[in-house]
Amino acid sequence: MSDPNARRVRVIDLETAGSSPSDVCEVGWQDVELGPDGTWQVSATSRGARFVDPGRPISPGTMAVHHILDEWVAGVGYWRDVAPAVLRPEGGVMALAAHRASFEQRHCTPDLTGSADWVCTWKCALRLWPDLPRFSNQMLRYLRRPEGLDHDLGLPAHRALPDAYVTAHHLRDMLNAAPLETLLDWSRQPGLLPRVPTGAHRGKTWSAVADAALAILVRDRDPDIRFSAETEVRRRTGQAGLDDPLPVQRTLL
Repeated sequence: MSDPNARRVRVIDLETAGSSPSDVCEVGWQDVELGPDGTWQVSATSRGARFVDPGRPISPGTMAVHHILDEWVAGVGYWRDVAPAVLRPEGGVMALAAHRASFEQRHCTPDLTGSADWVCTWKCALRLWPDLPRFSNQMLRYLRRPEGLDHDLGLPAHRALPDAYVTAHHLRDMLNAAPLETLLDWSRQPGLLPRVPTGAHRGKTWSAVADAALAILVRDRDPDIRFSAETEVRRRTGQAGLDDPLPVQRTLL
């Protein structure tokens, strides 16, 4: 569980050799700290990265993304040995965070994190900056140009520490715009997409979608599309709790 006495949220970024829980080959972290004046700042010192032995070769296709070589990670420690010191540091954390945190959560399981809460900065960006055209970590970096982000420290992209460093600047601005509990609540729900992402209505705001088309979208297989369409139905029908999913059975009536 999150430590109520802590004053930091730790951003986590992983590079992997595959999709199984033990396939981590690098972990990076960057803390965002709550100052005595009540504002959040990216820590100048509390950051780092470690290679991890995934226990199997990294494929050439995966190397082409993060450029981590087998010889760099051989024998440096497996994920279950490396993870606790990073995910449960001395002094604790108020929460962990990642961009599209569902990926990190597949590897940072509750037994490794102590069941810490997670902030998904992708989901929070959808809520806080809905007018932006795209929401990837690197696109947010160049669309927003967060104050204080050192360009060189954020490179190379697709490596654990630089990516965590970039994400931390988005998180800092989010925490200074909304309470941590609000970010955690948004992160527990599916993503509230500001526009329809695919299909005949791609690029339209939800308010511009006709009722008949919306009735189809609330049955979409993608949970983010479904949740976003359900939220628009709630808005149109004046129901309370706009952020709560609308049961599919009700949308079919």
